[in-house]
Order: sequence, then structure tokens, then C-alpha cells
Amino acid sequence: MATGAIAKNVKEFVFEWEGKDRNGKTVRGELRAGGEAMVSATLRRQGILVSKVKKRRTAGGKSIKQKDIAVFTRQLATMMRAGVPLLQAFDIVGRGSTNPRLTRLLNDIRQDVETGTSLSSSFRKHPMYFDALYCNLVEAGEAGGILEQLLDRLATYQEKTVAIKNKIKSALTYPIAVMGVAFIVVAVIMIFVVPAFKDVFTSFGADLPAPTLAVIAMSEFFVSYWWAIFGGIGGGLYFFIQSWKRSEAMQKRMDRILLKIPVFGELLFKSAVARWTRTLSTMFAAGVPLVEALDSVGGASGNAVFLEATEKIQRDVSTGASLTTSMQSTGIFPTMVLQMASIGEESGSLDHMLSKAADFYEDEVDEAVKALSSLMEPFIIVILGGLIGGIVVAMYMPIFKLGQVV
Repeated sequence: MATGAIAKNVKEFVFEWEGKDRNGKTVRGELRAGGEAMVSATLRRQGILVSKVKKRRTAGGKSIKQKDIAVFTRQLATMMRAGVPLLQAFDIVGRGSTNPRLTRLLNDIRQDVETGTSLSSSFRKHPMYFDALYCNLVEAGEAGGILEQLLDRLATYQEKTVAIKNKIKSALTYPIAVMGVAFIVVAVIMIFVVPAFKDVFTSFGADLPAPTLAVIAMSEFFVSYWWAIFGGIGGGLYFFIQSWKRSEAMQKRMDRILLKIPVFGELLFKSAVARWTRTLSTMFAAGVPLVEALDSVGGASGNAVFLEATEKIQRDVSTGASLTTSMQSTGIFPTMVLQMASIGEESGSLDHMLSKAADFYEDEVDEAVKALSSLMEPFIIVILGGLIGGIVVAMYMPIFKLGQVV
């Protein structure tokens, strides 16, 4: 008994091996074991003459993103639905992953499950990758004997969540990147190009036009204080981001401001509504009680305004109020969502109606991103053209004036 217990606690690794079978044919493969000696012993019992054993490297690799977890969940759900045992499914997904960190994570979870820990408890040991919503749904699936169904539903939820996040990022990244490049270009012109023109204009001995004097003054400021400008912008961005991450009050303030920004605010609002309704629909369909489901819904929306509203809804619902009435009292949900929730409560199909509302707002986000992309391109071109063009014209005005005098 003691020996068995010790064997169970031995940490296993994945080894890649190469050797020859009984017919002298070269064979290769992978084997999970506690060490190279165990690999060699296991293969010898199978009649394989081992020539090389190497532990697969699992250090390093890219960070594990939500998309990786979504792909893993989809693969696990597909294999379990096909009747593949859970431990074998983890082996297949781990070996097929190209990210060493994800492989190591799946190996750790597999070892926990192999020693008798429930799947949901194993996931809870890694909160960085598996949030409360994920673990609660897996736990509900284990308790109800419908794990493969809930994994499939969870995979669909994550895929849609990742898709809507990517759309928001694509809409915001483009203008920010272009404006950043524009600032660098202007800084280079001010620090290196304009001073060369200034030296030429000094030899003219004539009065310079007001726009040219303004550009030269800006250039002198950049040349004298470039370190303060770049340092101030870099430091300001760093401290702003850090305070946004660590200060709850700052997060709430910024989330409220973001929702009020023209054009972008509407996009972020629709995205938050889509994620809120999608999350609640998924939790409710899995059989999680409404009050408990609301624990995960607010955080999943990705906005502090919706988190506060969800906490208020949870308090009202726990005292006997209907979901629709509680949502309406917050004053942030669109009329359509309230109507869909009301119909769902009356007909007993709340999860279905909320899913329909999520589909609608996901489509709205998609259309808004397309419209925003079409709008931003000419808008940015006009701004950059006016900025760079204005500098160029201001620097060439003295040359035109000199030509007229001559």
C-alpha cells in the first residue's frame, strides 16, 4: 500500500524515445513516466531496444491566452463526446499543443485528476486561466453527468467571447497605432528637419511668416526638451496603466468615461451588453441558480459599470424581485434586452431569450466595427495630412516669399 501511494505521488514527465522493435525496424514515440529508467524498462517489456530517450522540454513558450483555453475546451468537449476517456483526452491535447506552457498546465491538471481530484477542483488550482464561471460550469457538468454537453456549451461561449474581444481590439488598435506613428514622425521632423531649414532661413536676413515662426518655436521646444516630452509621455502612460490596473476607483471612473466617448462608447456598451447576456444565458442553461450565476456575470462583462449593476441586481433578486424588474432599476440595459428577459421569465426560456439578445448585440458590434473602420481611415488621413502638410507649407512659405522678391 505504501509503495503504491509513493508511486502515485511521483511526478511524471513526457519523454520522447527512439529505438528498434523485434524486427529491427526503427520506431519512435512518446511516453509519460517518472524518469528515463522507467521509460527504458517499459519499452523493454514491449520488446523495443531503446537507443535514445529525451525528456520533452516544457520550459518557456508563449503565454497562455484565452484563445488557447477556448481551443482546449473545444478539443476536450469533442473528444469526450466521441467517447475518449478523460485522461487520454488530456494526453492527446497536451501532445498536440505547440505551446510548452499550455502542455505543462494540462499535464499538471491531468496528474491531479489521475490522483482522484475532480476536474473542477483541478481547474480551480489555476485561477489565472480558469475563472469562476468556467469552474462552476465544469462542476455542474460533473454533478449532473453531462460534462461533455457543458464543455461544448462552454467552448461556444468562450469562442464568442474571444471573437467579440478581438473585434473591439481591432477597432481600437488601428487609430491608436496610427496616431502613435504620427507623433514619432512629427517629433523627428521637429528635432532633425526643421532646424536645418532654420539655418537656411537665418541667412535670408528677412522677416519670416508667422506660421514658420510658430513651427520653428515648436521645433526649438522639441530640441531643448525632447527628453522631458518622451519621458513625460512614457511615464504618464505607465503610471496611468498601473493605476488603472490596481485602483478599483480608477477602473470605475475610466469605465464610465469610456462608455460616454462618442462612437467608441457605443461600441464598448454593445460589447458589454453582449457579453453580459451571453454569460448569464450560458450559466442559466447549465442549471446554475440565478443568484449564483450572477456572481460570474458582472466580471465577465468587462466593465465596472455593469459589475456594479449586476451586484445590485443580485441583491434585488435574492430578496424576491424578478430579474427584469431588477435589471430595469439599474437604468443601463437597453429596452430590447429588458423585453427579451421579460418574455424569457414568463415563458420559462430565459436562457434562450438571453442567448438571442446576445446574438443580436454581437452582430451589432460586428457592424459597428466595420462602420468604425470605414469612418476612421479617411478621418485619420485628413488629420495626418493636415498636420504634416501644415508643417511642410509653413517651412516652404519663406522660400516662396523669397522667390516673389527675386
